[in-house]
Amino acid sequence: MFLIARDRAVIALSGEDRQSFLQGLVSNDVAKATAGRAIYAAFLTPQGKYLHDIFIAAVAERLLIDCEAQRRADLLRRLSMYKLRAKVALANADDLTVGLHFGGGAIEALALAPEPGAARVEGEGAVFVDPRLAALGARAILPPASFPPENAKPIDYDQLRLSLGVPDGSRDLPVEKAILLENGFDELNAIDWNKGCYMGQELTARTRYRGLVRKRLMPVTIEGPAPAPGTPLLLGDKEAGEMRSAAGEIGLALVRLEALGHGALVAGSAKLSPRKPDWAKF
Repeated sequence: MFLIARDRAVIALSGEDRQSFLQGLVSNDVAKATAGRAIYAAFLTPQGKYLHDIFIAAVAERLLIDCEAQRRADLLRRLSMYKLRAKVALANADDLTVGLHFGGGAIEALALAPEPGAARVEGEGAVFVDPRLAALGARAILPPASFPPENAKPIDYDQLRLSLGVPDGSRDLPVEKAILLENGFDELNAIDWNKGCYMGQELTARTRYRGLVRKRLMPVTIEGPAPAPGTPLLLGDKEAGEMRSAAGEIGLALVRLEALGHGALVAGSAKLSPRKPDWAKF
């Protein structure tokens, strides 16, 4: 199936310092973004809280950043704050669009290896397996005319994403509040623990090494009307988590680990049954 991701947009980063500039700002190793590999990363506050998550593809002399369309201006503004004397140029790449290829045979049809991040350059853009999970299919950053006709709807992709337990940016991650390790960013290949300093690294490392993760984002099966994002989850009279996005009978929720194994949780008038994602290591 193919879908144009109208909720995504592209920023182009060029200039001889493009890699070193971005390296000090995001959670993954930007040196690993090459013509043959795309990466996933997070941009954090200095206190280690979520601001943006992005996909980075290297094409010729540019790094292409796939980000949330409605929040692109904020990301561009924040990146520009750190430019200082770096030899880089940041610009909206409105000539490029993000497309999603998913479902059975999608990766093979694009002649990509079925490995997260496997990529190839195509003209002025790139096509790559989703760096988070190959089960999510592939992403493409290309001129709109390069895409095939759409044969899927946003809900089709949402249900796949939710069933796998993968967050979708600020829909599932409260800005300036969410912590990477509570939301699976380690297992989803967004963090390089050996790359050196980046903004927000201290809290991220401390959370890992001190074992401070007591909540995790996970898929939930919903019985009843889907609760609105932010709805508290209850186990008896105790708060056990918080609802995130949903599509039909499946959603995501941030759940306290101590609440697992004690039956369904209640959110509004719905009952939720959380499930550990297959890729998660908690």
